[in-house]
Amino acid sequence: GMSVGILGPTFQDLAVNVNRNISSLSLIFVGRASGFFCGSMIGGILFEYMNHVFLLGVSMLATTVGAYLIPFCKTAVLLIAVMSIFSVAFGILDTGGNVLILALWGDKGAPHMQALHFSFALGAFLAPLLAKLALGTTVSAENHTEPDLHPPALNQSPEAGPDPLFAAPDDLNLLWAYASVGAYTFVVSVFLFALFFKKPSKHGKSTASAQVSRRAKYHKALLCLLFMFFFFYVGAEVTYGSYVFSFATTHVGMEESEAAGLNSIFWGTFAACRGLAIFFATCLQPGTMIVLSNIGSLVSSLFLVLFHKNPLCLWIATSVYGASMATTFPSGISWLEQYTSINGKSAAFFVIGACLGDMAIPAVIGILQGQYPDLPVVLYTCLGSAIFTAVLFPVMYKLATWPLDHAGRKTEGVRTRKICFPSLS
Repeated sequence: GMSVGILGPTFQDLAVNVNRNISSLSLIFVGRASGFFCGSMIGGILFEYMNHVFLLGVSMLATTVGAYLIPFCKTAVLLIAVMSIFSVAFGILDTGGNVLILALWGDKGAPHMQALHFSFALGAFLAPLLAKLALGTTVSAENHTEPDLHPPALNQSPEAGPDPLFAAPDDLNLLWAYASVGAYTFVVSVFLFALFFKKPSKHGKSTASAQVSRRAKYHKALLCLLFMFFFFYVGAEVTYGSYVFSFATTHVGMEESEAAGLNSIFWGTFAACRGLAIFFATCLQPGTMIVLSNIGSLVSSLFLVLFHKNPLCLWIATSVYGASMATTFPSGISWLEQYTSINGKSAAFFVIGACLGDMAIPAVIGILQGQYPDLPVVLYTCLGSAIFTAVLFPVMYKLATWPLDHAGRKTEGVRTRKICFPSLS
């Protein structure tokens, strides 16, 4: 979570560090998501054959190296390349975490899945606080405001050809922000390696093989629909989380510290609701939680579009939007596991859908927001994604439950109860 969340509040500082403006550096999201995409595919294969804990430890160690290298990149191409390689490790980590939870607990793992994704949200919440509030703003806030950034970037690039590829950043706060994230991920990787050398786990393989027998009639169709669902959901989540800081400073006119607080309130309510969802998942079905999340996202994103110039409304709607987005991803995985078993390759497939949303939507929005600075393009994207996911989930639910009702008609004498009262899960 800290590795993903640190990009949003440091985006402007990274642009200054490589002498680019925000719009021209939006390809960094493509680089990050493409690396995440490759990591998810690689992870989906490797987790079928390698020890889960060892592979997670290697991924965390690679994440550490990437976090230390990013602030030293002095050209945009090198920064995007390092971010891509750094994201491969995170893609393996993300796929592996979901696969490990499903291998250990199967369709009973909804609270554990919520706990896993709560840890992501907590890190994303802490990242803006670390980057902007704890360490403060020095160089980027005082000497490199957005109006002053464009002329130097245009004038320096033809003259200063032999600039170094790697150098310490002028803003030491940028360096310390990424170094802090790298130090934390290194400590976690040490614990994972210690767990691996302590006792190799054979339980995961036996549990996973026991779950292969449960396969829905429309298994592939459900995976494709969940692929599309996560494409728009994750695209909207990452777009808002990454651009709300820049949007608040340039479009609404907030100070950087206030915009960092707005960024943190989004991830804060996101993290808080994921924490509460650990307990809600014990008494609510995953499908019910998805429906509630869709309603909250739809209402709050509409509120954001209608009152985007009002700072108070922006704070309230951002809080509700973050809370509404919180449980959708882990609930979607737990919901699908109730109807069909998910192995490493299946998990990698819908995680790839999330990667593509992470890659395509923020990159396109960065370009459009630069071309139409007076329009709240970020907010329009969130509203459009909320409408799409709210329409798509009933289709997924119908496709998942109809074969079960049909099968129950042939096998059970209690078929009436199944048909009349299908569980929303």
